[in-house]
Amino acid sequence: MAAQKKQILLNAFNMACVGHINHGLWTHPRDRSSAYNTLGYWTDQAKLLERGLFDGLFIADIIGVYDVYGDGIDVTAREAVQLPVNDPTVMITAMAAVTEHLGFGVTINVHQEAPYTFARRLSTLDHLTGGRIGWNIVTGYLDSAHRAQSGGTLPAHDRRYDYADEYLEVLYRLWEGSWDDAAVRRDRAARVFSDPAHIRKVAHRGEFFAVDGYHLSEPSPQRTPVLYQAGASGRGRAFAGRHAECVFISARDTATARESVRAIRAEAVAAGRNPDDVKVFVGLAVIPGRTRAEAEAKRDEYLSYASPEAGLAHFSASTGIDFARYGLDEAIPYAPGNAIQSATAAAARRGLTKRDLLAELQLGGRYPVLTGDAVAIADELQAWIEEGEVDGFNLSRIVVPESFSDFIDLVIPELQDRGLYKTAYAKGSLRAKLFGQGDRLPARHPAEAHRHRGAPQRS
Repeated sequence: MAAQKKQILLNAFNMACVGHINHGLWTHPRDRSSAYNTLGYWTDQAKLLERGLFDGLFIADIIGVYDVYGDGIDVTAREAVQLPVNDPTVMITAMAAVTEHLGFGVTINVHQEAPYTFARRLSTLDHLTGGRIGWNIVTGYLDSAHRAQSGGTLPAHDRRYDYADEYLEVLYRLWEGSWDDAAVRRDRAARVFSDPAHIRKVAHRGEFFAVDGYHLSEPSPQRTPVLYQAGASGRGRAFAGRHAECVFISARDTATARESVRAIRAEAVAAGRNPDDVKVFVGLAVIPGRTRAEAEAKRDEYLSYASPEAGLAHFSASTGIDFARYGLDEAIPYAPGNAIQSATAAAARRGLTKRDLLAELQLGGRYPVLTGDAVAIADELQAWIEEGEVDGFNLSRIVVPESFSDFIDLVIPELQDRGLYKTAYAKGSLRAKLFGQGDRLPARHPAEAHRHRGAPQRS
């Protein structure tokens, strides 16, 4: 009997801004990204993605601006390189109202809000989406964000993860330990909505946080949202191995992806979890056509609108290096910095010059671009799954909504014919759909240590 094929997980990758990953394409006549600040843009996209049976909409975010390139925001502002950018959480309930299954992974920086109020924000979203919320945990890499918020400077890279570890500990105590499942009775006759014997105060005193209070929300369908993370440094992988359920990686090819996937799963095992407790998604851009010639013509059309320099301004912020200072073929002194260490290290290993980077950023972004008919693209996606050992993809948008609708109409039927993609949604929460093991975190996750075990408390 043939083994069942591994089914591809799929997120659409977007951001509450005009220019996200593939920069300059906002000028394309068919692109709708400049309508990012209208509700219809998001609800239409949610309905489209649910038609394509996407597992989720992964919403990126930054707090701060890309002001490293040219020591300012000239290119960033002109080309809308993630500026302006809106709050990524506000439109989620509207999208949830027009869909039934689509999940939402929202990026929120741990330095943005105190964990006590943040816990309520995510519990509220989990309630209102019916258990379809995920949180992409980021520690930040933009010095501009810290200057804007506090006038201070960005903490050291590994120190930011120390902060995030304690942030998660507080959240686990609130989400998992403050309210028992039996706390909410809704008993009209007895006049008991919530039984105080099943609600306990969280008392935490740590290096970064002091909390003495009750979680403000009753238990939501998932309690803890699905936990996403994207750190690829050594410290980032250790953090992912302990906490993350879904990890987003960047990789130039399947060999690089496989190396990252195995390192992440090894970290999960070292943290006492199972290797398949973590789903790994790689970022890709896809340009499909009914024929290869049609796809290549579309790619050439896209290239005529793209802005490689805007992509370079984005990459400058990612590495903390002002590439505007260097000539096209001048050697760039890459060195470990305080931004995205994995991005800097990858560029340093390859000795990329400014000319090299502009060539790689010809479509305005750094993710691999798959171009071809449905069969060719399905072949490549299957190779990423089988050879790269990833579980799925974050598909970046090039032209909106065309990038997603073309993929849905052309590629997904081919994947379904191969048994590589679902033909219907599974039941349950986002976590249940992704892992098939219930709505709540498994007992081997570190959140388990903060779940209450024992008799109800009595006042």
